[in-house]
Amino acid sequence: MVDNAVLMVMAIVAFFSSLEVLGGYLQHSIRSKDDWIQEVLSAVLLSVVFKPCIVGGVVITGTILLPEYQMLWSNWVFGYLCLLYLMVDDIMQYFYHRYAHRHPFFWKLHRPHHQAEEMGFFVSYRNAALYYWLMPNAWWLGVFTFLFGGAAAALGLVLKQVIVISSHSHFAWDKPFYINPWLRPIIKILERIIVTPAFHHAHHGQSQLDGSDPNANFGNMFSIWDQLFGTAHFTHHFPSAYGLPNNSEDSWQSAYLYPLIHSKDPKSEISITFNKKNTSTNTPIFLDLKQGDSYLWCRCGKSKTQPFCDASHHGTQYKPVLFEVQKDASILICNCKYTKSAPFCDNSHLQIKEIK
Repeated sequence: MVDNAVLMVMAIVAFFSSLEVLGGYLQHSIRSKDDWIQEVLSAVLLSVVFKPCIVGGVVITGTILLPEYQMLWSNWVFGYLCLLYLMVDDIMQYFYHRYAHRHPFFWKLHRPHHQAEEMGFFVSYRNAALYYWLMPNAWWLGVFTFLFGGAAAALGLVLKQVIVISSHSHFAWDKPFYINPWLRPIIKILERIIVTPAFHHAHHGQSQLDGSDPNANFGNMFSIWDQLFGTAHFTHHFPSAYGLPNNSEDSWQSAYLYPLIHSKDPKSEISITFNKKNTSTNTPIFLDLKQGDSYLWCRCGKSKTQPFCDASHHGTQYKPVLFEVQKDASILICNCKYTKSAPFCDNSHLQIKEIK
């Protein structure tokens, strides 16, 4: 079963790669040589080194220390085992992924995934190597294999790869469902269960200004976790731009092997000298804003384009605020970040003695 699963995953990759080639995607790709090296290397090492080492290590350790528990529950109904594996795997991945957007160190490990300026099936595997060694659901795969056996996990991995690769692929299978009114009811049901391309592409958009939301849609296979925990952003539109707004020139070595290797680009978050400074002030900013225009207000206080967001919030617990004004007006915009009526000034800065 495990050997068949490996072949099936390879077939899934081959299928989506064929679709992208036939669609002319590779001929018009803007990927650099470093992008290709990192993505292919990540995919290969994750499949043939990281996961086998983690699973093998857990099984061997369990066999030595807890031999009486090996295959203890292998007689469970196969369908239940497969569902158990997938649900635990996916909720672990959801919280790990979400945490990686809020914690500075883990964001630097996950950041290469969001540096991709176009989607493609190999983007699925694009992260720093350490990100995968620390990924809890990889260790869950080892525990599950030790306790229940590998057959149900193998099938679960195949099913998961269909969703994960298709949601990252440049070939978006769900687009016809949004165009055809007869198909829209179907996609409205599907997107409430699984992660669709539109749902996940929105997570890879540069900002909320084009209808995307890189601080939402953390689900890997199922969208139910985003709905349960308030991070779902449903859209039937695809981003106008992918990647990070102020992307840096990182070598594949620094992006993939951080923190062992740092970027030589001083603008990069993974360079030794980089520092996100607090740019908030104890004074509001007076701006002329136009009706109908959308604005993204910085909440983290670290943007270099205050009071507007420049994506410095990645790796923090904050999320920018998207807003419009009802008419052309000159308005005081909060820059102390303590307002209770964000993004507008409510004089909270008068109560602040010190801006940290």
